[in-house]
Amino acid sequence: MRLRRGELEDVGTVARMMRSTYDLMDYIPRLHTPEEDLAYIGGLFGEREIWVAENDAGVVGFATLSADELMQMHVDPDEQNAGIGSALLARAKERRPAGFTLWTFQKNVGARRFYERHGLELVRLTDGEGNEEREPDVQYAWRPV
Repeated sequence: MRLRRGELEDVGTVARMMRSTYDLMDYIPRLHTPEEDLAYIGGLFGEREIWVAENDAGVVGFATLSADELMQMHVDPDEQNAGIGSALLARAKERRPAGFTLWTFQKNVGARRFYERHGLELVRLTDGEGNEEREPDVQYAWRPV
């Protein structure tokens, strides 16, 4: 597995992967079409720092960084628990040495355990009013010592 900067030809693969990970979360309403996902991801590629993880099968994960937030991190459901998320998170820490925040859904227990295991601290829990899914979420922060 290797990490590299995302390129425009990765947009379709990344959009499909994002949808496939959300499809595992049956508590999340489907608010967007695959075409809207594609447009959203395409916009991120123009505005944000995108890292992709790939192996012999192709792109198996990605992370999107803004100046101070890990905005998206998804790993192909068939490739989870293989160190890909850990590698992407380590790259985010390298790229944002002053720290960053991120959001996940409260019900995403696996992601919450993952972030806590990797040294991120819970900042706050919300009722979901601030996200379009209206699903209770949680904010984490990585603040290096």
